[in-house]
Amino acid sequence: MMTEDTSGLLSADLLTGVRVLDLTNVLSGPFCTYQMVLLGAEVIKIENPRGGDLARQLGADPKLNEKNMGTSFLAQNSGKKSVTLNLKKPEAIELFLQLVKAADVVVENFRPGVMDRLGVGYETLRAVNPGLVFCSISGFGQEGPLRANPAYDQIVQGMSGVMSITGDEATGSSPLRVGFPLCDSVGGLTAAYAVVSALYAREKTGKGRYIDVSMLDSTLVMLGWVVSNYLSAGVTPRAIGNQNMTAAPSGTFQTANGLLNIAANKQEQFEGLCRLIGNEALITDARFTGRDQRKANRELLNAEITRSLLDDTAEAWEHKFNAAGVPAGRVLTVPQVLDHPQVQSRNLIQQIDSDILPGGFVRVTRAGYTMADGEPGVSSAPPGLGEHTADILAEVAVDAQRLAELKALGVV
Repeated sequence: MMTEDTSGLLSADLLTGVRVLDLTNVLSGPFCTYQMVLLGAEVIKIENPRGGDLARQLGADPKLNEKNMGTSFLAQNSGKKSVTLNLKKPEAIELFLQLVKAADVVVENFRPGVMDRLGVGYETLRAVNPGLVFCSISGFGQEGPLRANPAYDQIVQGMSGVMSITGDEATGSSPLRVGFPLCDSVGGLTAAYAVVSALYAREKTGKGRYIDVSMLDSTLVMLGWVVSNYLSAGVTPRAIGNQNMTAAPSGTFQTANGLLNIAANKQEQFEGLCRLIGNEALITDARFTGRDQRKANRELLNAEITRSLLDDTAEAWEHKFNAAGVPAGRVLTVPQVLDHPQVQSRNLIQQIDSDILPGGFVRVTRAGYTMADGEPGVSSAPPGLGEHTADILAEVAVDAQRLAELKALGVV
């Protein structure tokens, strides 16, 4: 049974004192600001009063969607605060500009030009707060012929070449979409890295700056080796399924009871594998003696290895190979890996109390790294829509009476 860390042990002082105004929706932007809240930044979601972040209605549990707390929203909004402002209303713009004065960062992922049309573009906000770091995340960036196109992860996966190298062209399963929002996620990580770098530079110069993050660009950067093979070697990348283009035997193999990934990328690893499966003749076979020969004869080599692997379970082979220094790992489901002793030992899953959610708690992932003084984490559950509106707007002299007036006007 999976266990969760409930200690709340945080290494959250790295960004303590940084205030982020988060105008983003769904994934790329919220994922970006989640990285910062994990390190102690105060992230204030600025949401439309009518429904808020679209991710509130997205997820596998219809009842949570109805509560505006969809599982997609829960994944990357813990620790944040929610303020509702209808930025199509002039009163809301005025309040937002007052909040900007005390902010360090603004992150948005509207289509290019929307912030300017609303009257809260970078030049306007910089005039209010010269030290502001302003980050725009979009599908294709603020310039170029596709700048105005709407872009979801699916679109960028196709246009970036990711789908063209996913699946297996030999079986007709390519092009194939990666099974999670890859481009949204890498766009969010890229944005978080850029924002924190800009904050570091501001400590030296006192100056803010504008950041333009393109999901398409970010994905192409992540495709490093694949892109390099084309740019520097003239090789058009292909979809080769679960095999590794750089080495053999390196891929997914069938065992007696399931799939096993093996990455015998070095000569000594290949030779160790051959000894473990009881087929040392492969080591001196002219078809397999070197890396290039093994790649050229990949299918023959894989067949020889699979014949031996069918004699035992994936778990048994995993243990044998790793004990001998041959990298190997079973192909697990999400529930299986979350229940794995390795993941549990790292306290990756944090459980947080919630007054809104059924069961009274939510479980979320932490940052994916630890520090000597603790583990990055969050101190509160994902917020209800507008949960912090009164508290935050009180900072800009909005009292209870004025707040009621603003609600009546549809401003908050």
